[in-house]
Amino acid sequence: MNITIHPQLRDYIDPLTQHEYLALERSLLKEGCRDALVLWQETLIDGHNRYAICQKHGIPFQTTHNDQFNSIEDVMLWMIDNHLARRSVSSFQRGVLALRKKDIINTRRKDQSSQEKAQEAELALKNPDPVPVETREEIAKVAGLSKPAVAQIEKIRKAATPELVEAVRAGTISINTAATIAALPSEQQVAAVAGGKKELQETARQLRQTRNPRAAKTVESDDTEVSNTNASTEVSTAPAPFNQQNENKEMQAELLALRAENQHLKARITELTAQLAST
Repeated sequence: MNITIHPQLRDYIDPLTQHEYLALERSLLKEGCRDALVLWQETLIDGHNRYAICQKHGIPFQTTHNDQFNSIEDVMLWMIDNHLARRSVSSFQRGVLALRKKDIINTRRKDQSSQEKAQEAELALKNPDPVPVETREEIAKVAGLSKPAVAQIEKIRKAATPELVEAVRAGTISINTAATIAALPSEQQVAAVAGGKKELQETARQLRQTRNPRAAKTVESDDTEVSNTNASTEVSTAPAPFNQQNENKEMQAELLALRAENQHLKARITELTAQLAST
């Protein structure tokens, strides 16, 4: 049997953690490959980790075909819905998958002609999408999250460094903490991740305290994350001072400078908009 590995599809879903991969390997060695690998024509679309482990250890496996797709985007949408249906997927991963689905659908609609959009609308009336992702509310519903959580995941996707993304994906910190730290410059994000969980939590606490002293305490008490298999709460312990007081002052000064720059940019945009309107 000829099985083709498409790199884009193989890497489309976040890889397993080392712990998850080893657990899957032990299960396959003990019980064999019980679930069939799914192919689109000759391309593997579900079961990349199982296939690699089976090849490594010579474990027999079965395959099944799903040839209903017309494009790689169709396959990606199927992969997203397939993973969203799994209970082992973390809250962060669910949010990322729902946002990826939105990206694909929005890109497709931008490329559609008026006639194609009309045909799609007619088809949608007959066969509505069970999991639409038109709005943030719908994205939240698909992912099983709150709208604020979806907004935080969007922020992480746009501004977080790979190191910070990996920390929240692995469950080291919560979505809330990661979204807070994502507001920092890249080098400061990397430094916070290198300091470990307590450093990340303390950095986030300092940032919240700078923005809103009262809200910071409430956020700390509710700062939770759902792991792959069970819910676990990040408890904010009484941390040591944020290294040195001068570092804290530098951080606050940098935040104020960033806010000032943001206000300047908004004013400049308003000015340019007025100029364009007058021409």
